[in-house]
Amino acid sequence: MACGPLLTARARLALLFSYGVSNFLAFPHPVGERVVDLGLICGWLSPALLILGLGGLSPRAAAKFGFVAGTLAQSAILHWIYVVSVSYGHAAPPMGVLGIFGLGAHAGLFSAMFAAGWALLGRRGLASPWSAALLWTVLEYARTAGELGFPWAVIGYTQHANPALLSWAAYTGVYGMSFAVVLAGATLAAIARELRTSRRCSRTSQFALAGVALIVAAGFALRPAIDADAETIRVAVLQGNIEQGVKWNPAWAERTLAAYEDLSRRAVEAGAAVVVMPETAMPGALNSDPALRGRMSRLARETGAAYVVGGVAVERRPERRATEFFDSAFVLQADGSFGDRYDKSQLVPFGEFVPFRALLRPFFEAIARGMATERVSRGPGPRAISIATPAAPSASLTAGVPICYELLFPDLTRRFVRDGAVVLFAITNDAWYGRTGAPHQFLAMTAVRSAENGVWTARAANTGVSAIIDSRGRVRSRTRIFERDLLVGDLPLRASPAGGTFYARHGDIFAYGCWAAIAALALAGAARKAKANRR
Repeated sequence: MACGPLLTARARLALLFSYGVSNFLAFPHPVGERVVDLGLICGWLSPALLILGLGGLSPRAAAKFGFVAGTLAQSAILHWIYVVSVSYGHAAPPMGVLGIFGLGAHAGLFSAMFAAGWALLGRRGLASPWSAALLWTVLEYARTAGELGFPWAVIGYTQHANPALLSWAAYTGVYGMSFAVVLAGATLAAIARELRTSRRCSRTSQFALAGVALIVAAGFALRPAIDADAETIRVAVLQGNIEQGVKWNPAWAERTLAAYEDLSRRAVEAGAAVVVMPETAMPGALNSDPALRGRMSRLARETGAAYVVGGVAVERRPERRATEFFDSAFVLQADGSFGDRYDKSQLVPFGEFVPFRALLRPFFEAIARGMATERVSRGPGPRAISIATPAAPSASLTAGVPICYELLFPDLTRRFVRDGAVVLFAITNDAWYGRTGAPHQFLAMTAVRSAENGVWTARAANTGVSAIIDSRGRVRSRTRIFERDLLVGDLPLRASPAGGTFYARHGDIFAYGCWAAIAALALAGAARKAKANRR
């Protein structure tokens, strides 16, 4: 499959614009009181339009086109960065705009690499829908790497409501979903180009189309059984709806506590044995504020429920002459005693820490003060925690508590389940995003995490969207955004067979396989070039 004939500047510009629009619409966005989510259609079209726009370009020109297209498309999705940095981070407006396009350019670099790689494959005679899907998948996987990893708006998430592709997540993670989407999109691009030039589809395109059909059909066949006969526990998630602008205002502390106490009593009246509060729900440090600890202990004894409470942990290190701040989840037992604590380990760059701090601190310090006035410390890593509850016959519930940003990372989240978690309590503070598409996009990512690991998830978000998600990744119930509310659901306590799904047990084997296949293609391309040079 050739990469296509050279296009006119007007046609290429039209494809760039169409790609940006389709990519934007492929992810959820609020329109008035409704959420528009066209991923089931636009998710497939988006890569097709980008690939068509690359037709006839050299690797260098393709890289430039890919960078511009990727940066603009991702920046449109990431418009909520302005709300985070300016409205709540108190940065100057130019910094908000820089944040949008800076993160957009981060994704644009990967689009540039895809575009250049696609053009090179075309020159070597190796361009096909399959090689496009492989190349796109390995680059999306690369977006998770390092402290600056930011895998937002990965194209596989556009299919969060597609039951066939969600089934594959239990084996391949979201990367298998991305592979299927790009395979379909590249096939559409190939067919469109072939029908325009020769009015017939090549065998390569027919084979790729058959592959897409097989993937979808197999996905329906692989749908896991729901845990109908499993032991359950009733869990409540609380949505306090505390605006980010007043969240840390001392004048609001009493109102915040009263709101969560009221929601907790309502949850227990509805039968909840475990109550989950959002990230940093408490207006203080639970491990070092005796008054706050005492008040929460009394609430637990009064209601007889166990709690998972998001809050700040403060550790003073006299030997280091330093104080460390952690974004944490505290376990509060039904008898009022505090149990385990999980500290967030994947921190938000420019939100909870400043990379290259000495150089960039003057520019980003305002944004980095989102939760505490100092740099947040990193926890030791994901692990399951134990929650004692009389409602479970085993008297102990093993849960994973990924905190906010950690839910963007499939491998990190699966480690909670690999460590024995049979449910996930996802806690987050989406108030940062305001009334943008980000809370709804984040919910879609959380749903895919459930499907990957085959466990139910109770999601507690400060201002929404809070949700109960089943082990297939289906959202069973959800709240409206920016309303004080709670949800109660019965969560099965049985993990997937043999200690979790294939993905939970083995991780990103599919992504590694894609890397191996791309390496093999690169070697084949080099061999072809060497052979041609000898001639």
